[in-house]
Amino acid sequence: MKSLWQDIRYKLLQSGSRINLLIGINVAVFLLINVPAVLLRLMGNDMLANFANQYLALPAYLPTLAAHFWTPVSYMFMHADIFHILFNMLWLFWMGQIFEEYLGNKRLVNLYLLGGLGGAALYILAFNVFPLFAASLPVSYVVGASASVMAIVVATATLLPNYTVYMMFLGPVKLKWIAVFYVVIDFLSITGPNAGGEIAHLGGALLGFIYIKQLNRGNDLGSSVSNMFNQRPKVKVATQNKTYQQPGTSVPRQEEIDHILDKISQSGYDSLNKHEKEVLFRASKHEG
Repeated sequence: MKSLWQDIRYKLLQSGSRINLLIGINVAVFLLINVPAVLLRLMGNDMLANFANQYLALPAYLPTLAAHFWTPVSYMFMHADIFHILFNMLWLFWMGQIFEEYLGNKRLVNLYLLGGLGGAALYILAFNVFPLFAASLPVSYVVGASASVMAIVVATATLLPNYTVYMMFLGPVKLKWIAVFYVVIDFLSITGPNAGGEIAHLGGALLGFIYIKQLNRGNDLGSSVSNMFNQRPKVKVATQNKTYQQPGTSVPRQEEIDHILDKISQSGYDSLNKHEKEVLFRASKHEG
């Protein structure tokens, strides 16, 4: 048991990846709320579940939101049921690995938080503006990491549109088509029974797209979230690949790195030649 706990602690805190930490927080919150909630429900008591929805879920009704001002953050670590958290964490794990490889683990956490906030903002705005939602406004709320995960999915697809992944029953699929598919599905569902959730997904997706476009212009939107980034002229790529580097290899010029990043943004990583990939790798090894 001790070795299991040590292994979990290592993966969450010492592995160098923030994916495990984010997944760990989500799973811990889910279990802490739902395990006792299930036990209480067996005895006919829904007090804990109702408390969690009332104080941790994100409301659209502005007076309730003003009283529960922490919910734009707390909601992105809550989930409605086991399948909700399962699919969100799987997508976070798959796409988060690609994102971390090219942009580093610090930006992953920043984008997760920004995506959740972007989803919250669009959800609150839509429910207070469109007449369709007026009747349900006082009792509407959303939970889940879906907006944060959508931000990571769309950001990764925006950075690496032609990056190919293999999907069951479909075979090789480019990231841009995965992102387009989910954005279209979410848009077509915003008048359905889970309208709040679908709108939050779109807010996260929009934030992810804007995040990468701003990075390519030298603006790190997440720097204010973590206070760990200084102003930088352009994006620098971080990778976790541990490939041998010959002594004396020079640091690539920033202009050359910028050119390669622009090429990735326009044509995808697969469009790079061998020399450009080597330059990108050398740049990542010299990033502080």
